[in-house]
Amino acid sequence: MAVYTHLGAEELSRLIAHYDVGELVSAKGIAEGVSNSNWLIETSGAEGQGARFILTMYERRIELSDLPYFLGLLDHLSAKGCPVPRTIHDSAGAAYRMEQGKAVALIEFLPGVSPTQPSPDQAHAVGQVLAEMHLCSGDFTRSRANTMGFADNLAVLEKCGAQGLASINADLPAMIQHAHKAAALDMGALPQANIHADLFPDNVLMLGSEVTGLIDFYFACTGAMALDLATTHAAWCFDGANGYNADLGRAMVAGYESVRPLTDKERAILPDIAKGAALRFVASRAEDWLDTPDDALVTRKDPMEFAQRWHVYDELGEKAFSRA
Repeated sequence: MAVYTHLGAEELSRLIAHYDVGELVSAKGIAEGVSNSNWLIETSGAEGQGARFILTMYERRIELSDLPYFLGLLDHLSAKGCPVPRTIHDSAGAAYRMEQGKAVALIEFLPGVSPTQPSPDQAHAVGQVLAEMHLCSGDFTRSRANTMGFADNLAVLEKCGAQGLASINADLPAMIQHAHKAAALDMGALPQANIHADLFPDNVLMLGSEVTGLIDFYFACTGAMALDLATTHAAWCFDGANGYNADLGRAMVAGYESVRPLTDKERAILPDIAKGAALRFVASRAEDWLDTPDDALVTRKDPMEFAQRWHVYDELGEKAFSRA
């Protein structure tokens, strides 16, 4: 269970009392998530009607100085009608509080479930909402650099080393050279916004084909909108061992362009961006694989899954981002 810090009933009640959400009724640890402690909180509600929230304690991989950006972006997008959970501010107006030396935030609970086998209709809806989010984020006044950029991915792979990568799979060392090319890719002239940058299916809540929530904005940054589309495409449009699902790919791009048509420059460079996006997860999975002891009770994620996706984008080129 992803609860690294224990907060007792009395501590939670005292914490919730700082918010105008009524009294604490129940708190349940949430198993999902690998970096933070999370609880599903139920309260009596500000007007006596029950209410639900997510309480998050930021444990690692998140800098305290980044929280105003992450939480402010949630509030900005929510206020514009995007399906994004708003931050519940405390009685002093603060978006987060300190508890046991760690930051905690109370976030709006949104209904929905994350799809495990997305349909084309769901992929279309996600593309559409992603484009809407990009347009709504354009006037957000804060900015944040991408800490998982293509140069960062190259550094991770080089740290793993050819020998370490080969110990996972003999084909992995070749990814280092591909990462050099991705690191040289210039996306600075492409249309920019504040992007999610990690929109896997488990970060999307849906009811049927309706997107009810985009969550976990903790890799969000200021960057090329095409990077966000490519990353989401790489995360959604494959059927595991069955390879690329063209129906999902076409639906996602069509959904995105129904709101925001891609420029010619974006369309031409998208395959290279998608290859760089795939390498990001090759790098992070390879690093985790090598850092995880053999006897650890953890199921490693195979970096070759995204190496294979790199090859799909290399082979298909612009066809992978066709709407028809």
